Amino acid sequence: MCTHQPPCPTADSTDHHSAVIVSAHPEQGWSLLCNGTIVFDDTGELLPDGRVVGPRRDRRLLAAA
Repeated sequence: MCTHQPPCPTADSTDHHSAVIVSAHPEQGWSLLCNGTIVFDDTGELLPDGRVVGPRRDRRLLAAA
């Protein structure tokens, strides 16, 4: 999907979340990256192959709440 140079990391890369945002929808809480990954404001992700990456929660912040 990525057409700019240098190309963004693929959705299978460990740094896939560093790809360029091609469509942002902050009012809905998500953005589409050029590698096809959808990232959500809660840090969850939906990968192009349909796999779900759950939100990453900081346990220290949860303990303080």
